[in-house]
Amino acid sequence: MRLVNEELTTEEKAILKDIVKKFEAFDKQRGNLIPILQMVQDNLSYLPSEAVQLVAEYLEINACQVYGVATFYNQFRFHPPGKHPVKVCLGTACHVRAGDIILENFERKLGIVDGETTPDREFSIERVACVGCCALAPVAIIGETVHGHMAPSKVEGLLMRIDIEKDIAKREQEKSEPEQATSDRSGI
Repeated sequence: MRLVNEELTTEEKAILKDIVKKFEAFDKQRGNLIPILQMVQDNLSYLPSEAVQLVAEYLEINACQVYGVATFYNQFRFHPPGKHPVKVCLGTACHVRAGDIILENFERKLGIVDGETTPDREFSIERVACVGCCALAPVAIIGETVHGHMAPSKVEGLLMRIDIEKDIAKREQEKSEPEQATSDRSGI
């Protein structure tokens, strides 16, 4: 299994410090484990190993006990979501219309499998049970955008569009930076 860069970002380290302060709102009872994990994930979007260890220390239990509970519930993630989360529906309508092939195509193109995030944290893949768009089956959701009537050939085009949009945004930013530097020097 290929893992995302497991090192916390500077922003995540700062959030984690704030989260530790929020632990005090919870009594040190094992019964508070799930609410604490939910609070951590609400703040970080996932449960990094550092956070699991801090929760274990706060509740004075083993980290393996924290992992045992967190892995039991589907709601907890152990990898950060990508900037472009990909969700592929495998509900009945999507499944019978080859949703599994769509998922396999995303996995192949991105080099990761269900539940993983690319090392650059750009993309993550998740299979979902049903997104409620059965008439559009098979369906994939990238970010907040629903893509219906998916075909294996559409996968590469969607990923390419995201790369092109990223390149355009980068060029626009580079174009505006020299203009900003010029206006700063002229005192405008």
